[in-house]
Amino acid sequence: MRRLRLGMVGGGHGAFIGAVHRYAARLDGEWELVAGALSSDPKRAAASASGLGIVPERSYADFRYMAQAEAMREDGIDAVAIVTPNHMHAGPAVAFLDAGIHVICDKPLAATAEDADAIADAVMRSGRHFVLTHNYTGYPMIRQAREMVANGDLGALRVVQVEYAQDWLTETLSTKQADWRTDPERSGAGGCVGDIGTHAFNLATFVTGAAPESLSAELNTFVAGRRVDDDVQVRLRYKTGARGSLWASQVAVGNENGLRLRVYGDRAGIEWSQETPNSLAFTVFGEPRRILTRAGAGVTSSANVTARTPAGHPEGYLEAFATIYSDAAKLIRAGASNGTRQVPIPSIEDGLAGMRFIASCLRSSMGNGVWVDLGSAAR
Repeated sequence: MRRLRLGMVGGGHGAFIGAVHRYAARLDGEWELVAGALSSDPKRAAASASGLGIVPERSYADFRYMAQAEAMREDGIDAVAIVTPNHMHAGPAVAFLDAGIHVICDKPLAATAEDADAIADAVMRSGRHFVLTHNYTGYPMIRQAREMVANGDLGALRVVQVEYAQDWLTETLSTKQADWRTDPERSGAGGCVGDIGTHAFNLATFVTGAAPESLSAELNTFVAGRRVDDDVQVRLRYKTGARGSLWASQVAVGNENGLRLRVYGDRAGIEWSQETPNSLAFTVFGEPRRILTRAGAGVTSSANVTARTPAGHPEGYLEAFATIYSDAAKLIRAGASNGTRQVPIPSIEDGLAGMRFIASCLRSSMGNGVWVDLGSAAR
């Protein structure tokens, strides 16, 4: 089978997440980057494309023209990766979907509810696959945790706790990455809640198989002059009676990328940390705590199928991201409509759920922590 042809919007020189997407796409040999609108400035776009081996005629300064041109080529791209700031997700996503091209988009789905709806409508019209890169769902032991919960190894769920703590925005910072993330015109109304809070929300939902039905949130801005939140604290209620909490912070001094998940049922509990991702703590009530690895007893195929290396050879952030790209390739090669999911990767529905989460947190916080039904919150 030939490699799938990938295009990219955004991600030129100096862009962090664009490089991550390219590394991930190459890792398993499923994708080849052949086209891009890497910058709105033609000279910068051309320079970035040249450095990535993209031929001049497939370097575009306008994503709309790129979508039309690639759709008409016999060797046109199979999918496009959108790696722009949040406010620039909708335009490219809609343009490529309407051109019949699959879309792989960085999270969150969009900056506004209107943009999110526009993308969702385009997905429905096109029948193309839409993949949202909540990359933490690609870790082998997260796939293991998901399977254990689904198999009932924990029993009936009681408590779900997820946190994502960083400290890089503890002080006022002006860099390419910080500037757009703290600008509500580009990030959307949610700052920390949209940037990493959605990752925490998605991870808890992915592993437990359940989304909370209501929440009470407090969004704080600790750095003077900052226009978006930099700390988020949320209480969660589930329809089953389970309760949860979500904390996300970009001002938690001493934390680099502290994504952590703990899930407890009436029989057992599991704990996982992104900074030590190759193990999963599993404790059955009344028994000693066990640390599961891919070679350990009781570890199922979910973890081992996802992994690329023998047990004991750690896989991390880039490999988890690559799992999303490999799973996206499987979907596209299968040729099924967007509504069919043969592999467990985030879709347009997960993107809309994330937007509802952001909107609900903002609404609750503005109401001094009032409980908000996620189903009734505006997208």
